[in-house]
Amino acid sequence: MKTNQTTKDFLKFVRRAPTAFQAVDEISSLLLENGFQRISFQKIGENKISRGGKYFLSCNQSSLIAFSVPENYQPVFSVMASHSDSPTLKIKDCAERESSGYYVTLDTERYGSTIYSTWFDRPLSLAGRAVVQKKIDGKCFFESQSVYFDRDLMIIPNLAIHMQRKVNEECKYQAHIDLQPLFSTKEKKPSLKAMTADFLNTCEEDIKELELYLINRTEGCIFGAEQEFFAAPRIDNLQCAYATLQGFLAAEEHKNITVYSLFDNEEVGSATKMGAASSFFFETLSKIASDLDFDLYSAIASSFLISADNAHALHPNHPEVSDGRRAPLLNQGVVLKYNASQRYTTEAMSAALVKELAERAGVPLQIYANRSDMLGGSTLGSIATTKVRMTAADIGLPQLAMHSSYETAGCDDTDYLIGFSKVFYESNASMCTDGKIEL
Repeated sequence: MKTNQTTKDFLKFVRRAPTAFQAVDEISSLLLENGFQRISFQKIGENKISRGGKYFLSCNQSSLIAFSVPENYQPVFSVMASHSDSPTLKIKDCAERESSGYYVTLDTERYGSTIYSTWFDRPLSLAGRAVVQKKIDGKCFFESQSVYFDRDLMIIPNLAIHMQRKVNEECKYQAHIDLQPLFSTKEKKPSLKAMTADFLNTCEEDIKELELYLINRTEGCIFGAEQEFFAAPRIDNLQCAYATLQGFLAAEEHKNITVYSLFDNEEVGSATKMGAASSFFFETLSKIASDLDFDLYSAIASSFLISADNAHALHPNHPEVSDGRRAPLLNQGVVLKYNASQRYTTEAMSAALVKELAERAGVPLQIYANRSDMLGGSTLGSIATTKVRMTAADIGLPQLAMHSSYETAGCDDTDYLIGFSKVFYESNASMCTDGKIEL
C-alpha cells in the first residue's frame, strides 16, 4: 500500500479551503511561513519591491499573486496560474424561506456549472465571508471576516422514488425548487445573520452583508485496491492550486522572477476585478517592473505563463465521450491540453517548452483534446493572455466527475505536477525573440 503523504496533506488543505476566501487565507499563511511579505495596492507607495525579496498581495480576499525576485534576476517572468473557485450554489440575500408550512429552507442560485444531482442527500454547510460594521473613535468601518460553519448544517433531500417512478430513466431538476437545502423549522425562527454574529462573536445588527456558499461536508478519502485514487470536494481546481504552490515554494537557484497566481471566478467567466480578465495581473507585473526599473513590455514579451486547470480523464464506463488517442488516465502524469479554437492557449512553441520541461523533471506527460464533434470547456489561460501578452500553455491533472460536488483523481498526479512546477520555475526559460525560446 502507498503512504500517499502528499494526498493526505492535500486533503487537509481542501478541508480548510471550502471557498476561495479560505483558500487564499490558507495559501497566505503558507507564504508567510516561507518568508514572503504581504503587500497591498492600497499602500503601494510604501511597499518597495527589492532584489532578493519575496512578496504577495491579494484582491477581494479571493485572488492572490505571489512572486520571488532573485538577487541577480533577469527581467523575465515565469508564471503559473490556477483558480481558487469551484462550481457550487450561492446563498441568496434574505435566504430563509418557509416551505410546506413547516420547514425553513434557504434560497440558492447556481455558481458555475455544477452537477445538480451530486448535491442531494449528503451533509452540507456554509462558508464564505461576512461584512461587519465597527465604530472606532467616531469613525465607521466595514470589515470582511471569514466565515466557515465547520459542522453538518443542512441537507438537500431527494424526492422518494415512489413519488417519481421514472427518476432513474429521466429526471430534470428545477434549480429554484429542487436545490433549496433544508435548514430548520419555522418554530426555531432561524436567522443566518444571527448564526453568523454568534460565530464571529459580534452583534447581529453589526452584520451588514453575507456572502456565503454551499459546501459539501463529505470528507476526502483515499481508495482503490492499492490506495491509488482519492476523492474530495473541489479537486477542480484546488489540486492544481496546491501543487503549483508547492513547486513554487520548492524552486531554488532561479534567475527569472517567479510568479504564482491564483484567480477567482474562473467558473463564471473570469470577467471580474479578481478574475483572470481583470487588470490585477498586469498591475502586479507593472509594480515589479517599476520598482526594479526594467522595461515591462520587453519582460512580458520574453515571459511564459502556464495555466494549470484540471483535465477530463478517460472514464471507465464511458470511453466513447473521449478522443481515445488523447484521453489522459489517472496516475499517468501531467496533461497538456490542446484546442483549435483556442479555448486552451497551448500552441506549438509553448507545447515544445512544456514537453522539454516534463522530460527534465522526469514527469510523464499526457495529451488531452476534445472529441472533434463535442464542445469542451475552457479555462483562464486564453483569458489572461488577452490582458498580458505572454507565450502560454494550458496544462492540468486528470480527474473524473469534474464539476461534481465530490470528484475523483489519482494519488500520483499531484506529485507529478509539483515536480513539473519546480522545474518550470527553475528553468529560466526566455522567449529571446519571436519564435525562439532559450532554456
